[in-house]
Amino acid sequence: MMSMLRRMRLFSRLLLPVSMLLLMVLVGAFGFMLIEHYSFINALYMSVITIATVGFGEVEPLSYSGKIFVIGLILVNLALFTYYITLITRFFSDGEFVRTYKLMKMENSIKHLQHHVIICGFGRNGKESAQVLHNNKIPFVVLEEKNELEPGLDFAVTHFMKGDATKDDVLIEAGINKARALITTLPVDADNLFVVLTAKQINPAIKVISRASQDSSVSKLKIAGADNVIMPDKIGGAHMATLVILPDVVEMLSLMSTQSNESFRIAELPSGKTLNLGDLDLWNKTGCTLLGIKSPGMDYSINPGPGHSVKPADRLIVMGSDEQIARARQLIV
Repeated sequence: MMSMLRRMRLFSRLLLPVSMLLLMVLVGAFGFMLIEHYSFINALYMSVITIATVGFGEVEPLSYSGKIFVIGLILVNLALFTYYITLITRFFSDGEFVRTYKLMKMENSIKHLQHHVIICGFGRNGKESAQVLHNNKIPFVVLEEKNELEPGLDFAVTHFMKGDATKDDVLIEAGINKARALITTLPVDADNLFVVLTAKQINPAIKVISRASQDSSVSKLKIAGADNVIMPDKIGGAHMATLVILPDVVEMLSLMSTQSNESFRIAELPSGKTLNLGDLDLWNKTGCTLLGIKSPGMDYSINPGPGHSVKPADRLIVMGSDEQIARARQLIV
């Protein structure tokens, strides 16, 4: 909807001079018909040569009123011509046409995205989220109310939309129906709450992760449908304290969770059947390391033993290369 309105505004700006010119031609033609009693063809001919200032002769000698009308028609046309030139020059020289074209091209690109992540708000938390997604080659769309993102970013934001994330049409245009997750990092908890409600109403299956500033907002955001609620200040303080106790472990876990490539990645693999870990023998068969198992009831089994039974819909958290993870996925599906 928004892209269509934007195109309509663009075309209206470009068609305004043309429509005004046609209007002046018709006004001139009817004026000659009314004042000089010309036929429609002769009146149209006189209107065109007068507005075009080509210097052809009159169809018939003009009366005093006709000459006054021609003078007024020429002066109005000169004023409109000056306005047309100014309008078109500003449209192209100010970069508005280029910005509008890039915006429409971006919107067309977003329409073809699938399994991407929508980031609402591009403050400190939004940038960090985008950085991690970029490092892991996960496509994402940034929704921000600013006209442009700040320069000097360490990574490229290939999909950016200007808009209010609390509005249905903006989220739909960002591809929420085909997105895998939504991260809302707006500074006001009430805005994040509204984004969560809107997102879950449009796509109930989407995973929503929300930022919260107040402890009292956490339960409200979860009731609204947020799958995870993060309080950056609390996590930051806990992270710093843990660095004092287990510095190397924390740095290692942080590196594992935020950086990945073809030779190393942490992945979640859904199980499609009942399996025994001892019979599965994941390490010897695939080279993957099993870190833990998450059950549908949100229970975690960390470093499970060989006697652990994996049930359908359990999610195995494994670590390995892309090739090793692909082999593991074939064994458990």
